[in-house]
Amino acid sequence: MKIKISYAALFIFSLFCFSVPLTAFGSGFAIYTQGASALGQADSVIAHSESPSAIFFNPALISKLEGTQAEIGTTLIYPIRKFDSNAPGGDAETKSQVFFPSTLYFTHEYNEKVSVGLGVFNNFGLATKWDDDWEGRYIATNSELTVFTINPVVSVKLTDNISVGAGLDFLILNATLEKKLNLGGADANQKFNGDGNGVGFNLGILVDVSKDISIGASYRSEIEVDIDGSVSHRLPAGFEFLSPLFPHTSAETDLTLPSQFHLGVAYKGIRNLTLETGLRYEGWSSYEKLKLDLERPVFFATTSVAEKKWKDTYTFNIGADYRLNDTVSLLAGYLYGGNPVPDETFEPAIPDSNTHLFTIGTEIRGKAFTFGLSYGYQLLEGRRKNNSVDSNPDDGVIDPLRANGRYNSDLHMAGVSLTYRF
Repeated sequence: MKIKISYAALFIFSLFCFSVPLTAFGSGFAIYTQGASALGQADSVIAHSESPSAIFFNPALISKLEGTQAEIGTTLIYPIRKFDSNAPGGDAETKSQVFFPSTLYFTHEYNEKVSVGLGVFNNFGLATKWDDDWEGRYIATNSELTVFTINPVVSVKLTDNISVGAGLDFLILNATLEKKLNLGGADANQKFNGDGNGVGFNLGILVDVSKDISIGASYRSEIEVDIDGSVSHRLPAGFEFLSPLFPHTSAETDLTLPSQFHLGVAYKGIRNLTLETGLRYEGWSSYEKLKLDLERPVFFATTSVAEKKWKDTYTFNIGADYRLNDTVSLLAGYLYGGNPVPDETFEPAIPDSNTHLFTIGTEIRGKAFTFGLSYGYQLLEGRRKNNSVDSNPDDGVIDPLRANGRYNSDLHMAGVSLTYRF
């Protein structure tokens, strides 16, 4: 199902989502940098929160927010990805880039029972850019995925101890995939660019078991996105005679973004301290393959299929919020996450692996404003590619340049947010 999005909505996105985001402490290409307070606690904010970013993590929590509140924030992400080749002289590193996926949240307490909210954020994204002459150039040189989501929600207090929330996800996606083609003595450039949209939903529940213990859970549905676009080719000088074999052509594909389930338990029984631990599930088995259908044949083929065979993943986290006084809080957290990419389809466009995230942060509260600042260091465990994934996995020919070797990645993240209470 597709939804027409106005240019006004796109303009709003451009104001608050300034750059192609990079996957950050989510498996695959999920993004969880949705607020400085949440980052400082390694996303342990499913069963407690004083931030409008609860719209993303658990919409039932906005029933705890008084009056009308607005939050704007961004996270600067600096990734470092290195490749140590099995072949002599083949080492490489992705190009230096800084990304800043940004968020806008708005909540309003309609009455004692009902609260409403609106979120604008990036919850999926990818950016991996290798040099044009690196060993794996026939697999990937530039991979970008940008997802913008508008998420209106409503929360209802069923009792003094139980709240529920629900919302809709209106999603816009843009994808760019580039790689080189080996023409024998020279390389051509192939680029796919496409966009699509989809609709999903999110649900949440919060139960205050006692004055010290709360349990929260939330669910975000799968979203199917049909992507329409085009494939273009840039041939090197002297190879223009091959242009009939490598035309510009329209193309289409589809992508099913995974369902996500969060569960958290918060404990407030220690003076001035809130602790929370949680579990996250992501249904990445929905990403079975990437199939590209072409209107015109490219080198005699009208279909390209890359097997993915991704698997579902689990993430565990723990976070702490210690209130020094009525003005200042200190935050800290740790997260461990599995990755969805099996060894047989592991490749450099998404060199994902098991991850460790260490975070610290602070919140400074005024009468009307809250300022949040946090830092996170994400270490991805080193991982080896030793498979036959190459420029065309379906042709039965093993490319000598398969970019097999060891991939090491880490990310530095700095989150900042500002909340205003009307």
